[in-house]
Amino acid sequence: MIPEELLLKYTAETKRFQKDEIIFSEKQTAHYYYQIVSGVVKMNNFNDDGKEFIQGVFYKNQSFGEPPLFIDVKYPANAVAISDSTVLALSKSNLFKLLQDNPETHLKITQSLAKRLYYKAIIASEISSQEPAHRVLRFIDYLKDDVYKVEGKYSFKVAYTRQQMADILGLRVETVIRVIKSLEKKGDVKISKRKVYR
Repeated sequence: MIPEELLLKYTAETKRFQKDEIIFSEKQTAHYYYQIVSGVVKMNNFNDDGKEFIQGVFYKNQSFGEPPLFIDVKYPANAVAISDSTVLALSKSNLFKLLQDNPETHLKITQSLAKRLYYKAIIASEISSQEPAHRVLRFIDYLKDDVYKVEGKYSFKVAYTRQQMADILGLRVETVIRVIKSLEKKGDVKISKRKVYR
């Protein structure tokens, strides 16, 4: 999102996290802007019964956990490395200086946050009112059309596991597995080597 050379110019530090290592925890104060160089990071919460709810999964060149930096609130979720990951961390004060000095980058950050708000609104609506098959397909279409902007039938590979989709959509993993098989029979998705394509 922000060019790595620009982050390094403003003194970003390179941090490495092992799989399952916590990057920051819910209710901690936000001090850094984080952007992924390699690996995968999820943001999650747990309900009172210990069930995980995944807020989002982030990949190379994506940032995570920025909103609390701009509104001085604590993190609403944990950030955890799903795989061994390398992350650039830039202090809050230096991030603000970078954005003031580079208005085009500031606009990109604003657009990225707006996309996430749009996504949250759609997913909240889907979770509250729709059947599981509709939820799963709408989530995949959001990723294909709005996030990655991929065209063509079966051209988009879903990077989420069935468990991650279940955790994001508030479903049981067995339900997601059953729904995906049903969608494949209808020709809405294709499964190849356990990967889902839309």
